[in-house]
Amino acid sequence: MGFSPSFSCSAMGALILGCLLLQASNSNAQLRPDFYFRTCPSVFRIIGDTIVDELRTDPRIAASILRLHFHDCFVRGCDASILLDNSTSFRTEKDAAPNKNSVRGFNVIDRMKVAIERACPRTVSCADMLTIASQISVLLSGGPWWPVPLGRRDSVEAFFNLANTALPSPFSTLTQLKAAFADVGLNRASDLVALSGGHTFGRAQCQFVTPRLYNFNGTNRPDPSLNPTYLVELRQLCPQNGNGTVLVNFDPVTPNAFDRQYYTNLRNGKGLIQSDQVLFSTPGADTTTLVNQYSSNTFAFFGAFVDAMIRMGNLRPLTGTQGEIRQNCRVVNPRISVVENDDGVVSSI
Repeated sequence: MGFSPSFSCSAMGALILGCLLLQASNSNAQLRPDFYFRTCPSVFRIIGDTIVDELRTDPRIAASILRLHFHDCFVRGCDASILLDNSTSFRTEKDAAPNKNSVRGFNVIDRMKVAIERACPRTVSCADMLTIASQISVLLSGGPWWPVPLGRRDSVEAFFNLANTALPSPFSTLTQLKAAFADVGLNRASDLVALSGGHTFGRAQCQFVTPRLYNFNGTNRPDPSLNPTYLVELRQLCPQNGNGTVLVNFDPVTPNAFDRQYYTNLRNGKGLIQSDQVLFSTPGADTTTLVNQYSSNTFAFFGAFVDAMIRMGNLRPLTGTQGEIRQNCRVVNPRISVVENDDGVVSSI
């Protein structure tokens, strides 16, 4: 199912409250799902209501938030470093090639943070907020619910150079994809195939599709794995030398729903970008079996996706006294220094 305007905020609140109560019985060593059970019990409702409100005018936002979380976690762990703007100390990850003019949803994250700070000042990290938002985005789009381990803290710096090298490219081969995932600790084939299923909703720009349509790997021919009918459709949407920022649905069948259709598309040669189609079309690949399995079994896909999301969410978290709880997700908290002058007067700067 996709988002429906008839899905009321009150129903959303009841659903999130139920999820929160279920989460209270789960825990693990470092992060635990009930982390905010006493300190900010309204966090799920606030985030959920914000997403529901945005979905009324922007059906892309659920997929955009999930992608934002993915791009955050692949760069030094899930620490909200991707949300930081430029500063005198570092360059923002938003300017890195995989993110520039591509990742979106920052204004929605800002609205969440303002509401959460009003309800629970200096309590909920931007990293946890983004993690919760990605889970609720999937749920609202018809996907699974899972207990989100929480207790992350926020990075005090961004990693522009790492963002340029760590994030998988839409032009990646299967070998390159596996290496990128293994580099961050996601070394199971199911991690790669299930998380790629996040492309079951959302859009991509033509600039990431066009090379497959006209000059695949410098051959001046289309990618041979493309379904011929789909090739014609994509060329109409993304003409050669056309506007590279035009948006195309990842899934032409159910573009706003989180379902298993993505894998059926791969089996039919209708993966939108190269790094999707290689999961099925690479000869002898161990990922092909998983594509077949997930395309025919929603429970298998949802189970693998939940497992991979939890594993990704646990990548190098900052906890305890590491990092900080940002009050504004775009900037590091101001540093306060205590200074005593010659007269013994203490002041803060």
